Amino acid sequence: MRTHTVPGIRSSKVRDGADPLVMITAYDAPGARQAHAAGIDLILVGDSLAMMVLGYDDTLQVTIDDIAHHTAAVHRGLRASTAEGPAPLVVGDLPWMSYHTGAGDAVRNAATLVRAGAQAVKLEGGRKRLPVIEAIVDAEIPVMGHLGLTPQSVHAMGGFKVQGRKHDAALALRDDAKALAAAGCFSIVLEGVPDQVARMVTESVDVPTIGIGAGGDTDGQVLVYHDVLGLEERIRPKFARRYAELGTASTEAMRAFADDVRARRFPADDEAYHLSAEEAESLSLYGAPAPG
Repeated sequence: MRTHTVPGIRSSKVRDGADPLVMITAYDAPGARQAHAAGIDLILVGDSLAMMVLGYDDTLQVTIDDIAHHTAAVHRGLRASTAEGPAPLVVGDLPWMSYHTGAGDAVRNAATLVRAGAQAVKLEGGRKRLPVIEAIVDAEIPVMGHLGLTPQSVHAMGGFKVQGRKHDAALALRDDAKALAAAGCFSIVLEGVPDQVARMVTESVDVPTIGIGAGGDTDGQVLVYHDVLGLEERIRPKFARRYAELGTASTEAMRAFADDVRARRFPADDEAYHLSAEEAESLSLYGAPAPG
């Protein structure tokens, strides 16, 4: 199976003539197959799994085992895909406390995601993460950075708030991006930052930036599968354009199923398996109703 590669993604700068990158955050085999069929470039098995699938209020509850479990599902989905064209590059998200306790833990946890099927890992934070990034890259595991609104820092930030609104904070973001690129990150997610700041950061680095709530001047965009399809009802950020309303459609479909069961319209005769007339007749001797 052909896949998008890290060197190919690394060279995808819009200013150099590349098409914008498209990344989707997905968590299972059906989502992976759909992403491949749709021509998506990257799948992020994100720690948003905690909120979108596991029912938590933030990303802090998800573990490395959770991410590995779902990375493996995405990997299997892509291996079973019959879509044409290169398969998306799979990026496993390093969750909270999987890389905060030192380079050794970070490398081991990154390796866990690679063994599960990831081709790269993502982690949050700026210059203070450089030793960890360098250690993972030295282990020959590609790293995607993540700056701006970093959900694993939700308590330190005082909530899910746009970052880089002030002059000094914007320049710090730019400097963080430069440092991440110099440390070996092959791409950088910019989340929840003003579009002018995202543009400045994008122009300052030679690796592609992938925006989410960062305006249209990054080198790519990422959205969560559940937001794109309209499956998430609790949280609807302004940047998450919904391309379908499958949540509503799913509820309506299940309500129709329940109505049909209660009215004995389901299953219909052609949705059941039948004995031959001879076998049914023989069973009638034992109290089973004869056909007709």
